[in-house]
Amino acid sequence: MKYQQLIIDHVRSNMTIYMFMTTLLITGIVFGAIIVNSMSFVQKQDLFFHIEQFFTKLTTDEPIVRKDILKKSFFSHLQYLLVILLLGLTIIGIPFIWLFVFLKGLAIGFSVGFIVNQLGFKGLFIATVSIAPQNMIIIPIYIIAASLAHLFSLLLFHKISGKVDRTPIRQSFIQYILAYTLLLFIALSGSVIETFISYEVVKMTINRLI
Repeated sequence: MKYQQLIIDHVRSNMTIYMFMTTLLITGIVFGAIIVNSMSFVQKQDLFFHIEQFFTKLTTDEPIVRKDILKKSFFSHLQYLLVILLLGLTIIGIPFIWLFVFLKGLAIGFSVGFIVNQLGFKGLFIATVSIAPQNMIIIPIYIIAASLAHLFSLLLFHKISGKVDRTPIRQSFIQYILAYTLLLFIALSGSVIETFISYEVVKMTINRLI
């Protein structure tokens, strides 16, 4: 209960930053969808050709080794979170943290927008079953990670600028690292969902719809 209360108090006192990161990600999603609409017919056809090849491979080739999917998925999240963590250790990293959150939203918006643009309702269903399950876990992780990095950068700035802050920097650093370690474990659960649930659902969906 003590830790739950600490988390609640932390979120309440930093709600503005968490809301800003959420808004930034949503803005990226919207821009990703806009980019799809601004693409030329030739560009869309060229990209969709590669997606069709992927769908064909997914349904006709031998099953991909689950361990490889899990490794690639988790390593991708690991890289992303480590970069944000390191940016949080620098005072000048805040704008880059914002950029990373925006680009994450951009990638999601473009992926979903393109599939829906090309396949209509079928594309919406495929995008939902392939992207939504793991991102229900991964998106909050990225928002939390970016917010924590933002807060730690501000803490460093306050320390260097001489502003009053009673929190020992060592204690804050340990809490920062522990929080990211927990986020990595949660990201692993997202990768497991992507590997063992989304992959199979996407195969069945593509076989039935396309």
